[in-house]
Amino acid sequence: MRRAFAPWSRPLPASPAVPEGAGRDRAHGGRGGLLSPARRQHRHCSHHAQLSHGCGSNVMDVFGAKKPVPTALAQVDREKIYQWINELSSPETRENALLELSKKRESVPDLAPMLWHSFGTIAALLQEIVNIYPSINPPTLTAHQSNRVCNALALLQCVASHPETRSAFLAAHIPLFLYPFLHTVSKTRPFEYLRLTSLGVIGALVKTDEQEVINFLLTTEIIPLCLRIMESGSELSKTVATFILQKILLDDTGLAYICQTYERFSHVAMILGKMVLQLSKEPSARLLKHVVRCYLRLSDNPRCRAREALRQCLPDQLKDTTFAQVLKDDTTTKRWLAQLVKNLQEGQVTDPRGIPLPPQ
Repeated sequence: MRRAFAPWSRPLPASPAVPEGAGRDRAHGGRGGLLSPARRQHRHCSHHAQLSHGCGSNVMDVFGAKKPVPTALAQVDREKIYQWINELSSPETRENALLELSKKRESVPDLAPMLWHSFGTIAALLQEIVNIYPSINPPTLTAHQSNRVCNALALLQCVASHPETRSAFLAAHIPLFLYPFLHTVSKTRPFEYLRLTSLGVIGALVKTDEQEVINFLLTTEIIPLCLRIMESGSELSKTVATFILQKILLDDTGLAYICQTYERFSHVAMILGKMVLQLSKEPSARLLKHVVRCYLRLSDNPRCRAREALRQCLPDQLKDTTFAQVLKDDTTTKRWLAQLVKNLQEGQVTDPRGIPLPPQ
């Protein structure tokens, strides 16, 4: 696996250790682990009923504005929130608490800090994640297991997207616990929901446009993982993965990292080209929009050799009228596409100091 990601290699942060006590439960005399008083999170997940209806509000919130939050939460409801958070510490009551809290995450603006700072809660959520690792290989994950861990991921996404808990979430390297789910290739629904919800957590992070997030992700293997999902995932998974790549590219550090070597640049361009070919057969305006934006950002790279390489590999379908009908009402994407073509027509003199070419 490491060899496949070699062009993207960079020193990884230390592997996250499950917080002390995370593997214990009350049956063995423990209440679960304690991460530290300064950490806790909340935001996004998709359980199966929502995902089967277009992923509900969970993953889709990654692309748009946050939904309005109710002005007040009844005191009785707030007491229930406290109760459910406490119940996360016990394996006997955790499943129902996960379900109820995941339903309420949009209604409680401060749920993320409440989760992060409450005793043993993050350790309990991580335990839910670690517990299904054995079901990944061989792929034996059931719908019930997937649904349960997706509810835990929903609460982690909540924490990832909250400004008070996001930095601590990254400092604890919690996203790395999700990467084994992004490595999976099984196309069954339980695995697809698991990948999609995991992508939603990363999507919630990059949506903030914070340099801290990009710097963290560039020290991990998120780019090759997203590229693989962009190539072979479902339409919605491809869309979220492409959105993540787009956000990384829009950051100057991310663009420089991807264009640092010929291998990285060509890998991204190859996957985007395959996606355009597939989109010409099975159109998706939403996915096409993110693909075009990625191409446009690649064309912003100041190295002339990069633009020359992009000019050579840009699919013909983006140059002709293949997507005219799909983009009929999408003025933004049409403008991006026109700018892309214009960028590639300018400055066609190559610079020998550009992107390193592979050895002959």
